[in-house]
Amino acid sequence: MNMLNIYIDGDACPVKDEIVKVATRYGLAMYMVSNQGAWPRPDANYHVITVGAGFDAADDWIVEHIEASDIAITADIQLAARCLEKGASALAPTGRPFTESNIGSALAMRSLSQYLREAGEIKGHNPSFTKKDRSQFLQALDNLIQKLRQ
Repeated sequence: MNMLNIYIDGDACPVKDEIVKVATRYGLAMYMVSNQGAWPRPDANYHVITVGAGFDAADDWIVEHIEASDIAITADIQLAARCLEKGASALAPTGRPFTESNIGSALAMRSLSQYLREAGEIKGHNPSFTKKDRSQFLQALDNLIQKLRQ
């Protein structure tokens, strides 16, 4: 069995510290992938991957490297769908899992919201990230790792 790795869509990820906390507890490799770069950490399992500034460069790197035994942490629904296609797991920073059964409706809602924003019907504000979201994420990541390790 391949070792479970965690791939983080890192440019706007609000739960980096939580990922490090959980992954370190399990001894898992983490790949912080971003266009901007990230601060290195004194952990041999923490890898900073800085990709070019091209559109979807971080997403493409993650999809190229992720395997079925791995986890992607992303708020990007399209990236989550690409990871699911490879058999990997995907988890939003709020703790919401992306699955084969919910990814289609998530993609449809994303398209609808984009259309409504472009038409001026809604503003593009995301809700604030809360302590509850952080707590839900910690629990969801821990549960997912335990499930995948069985």
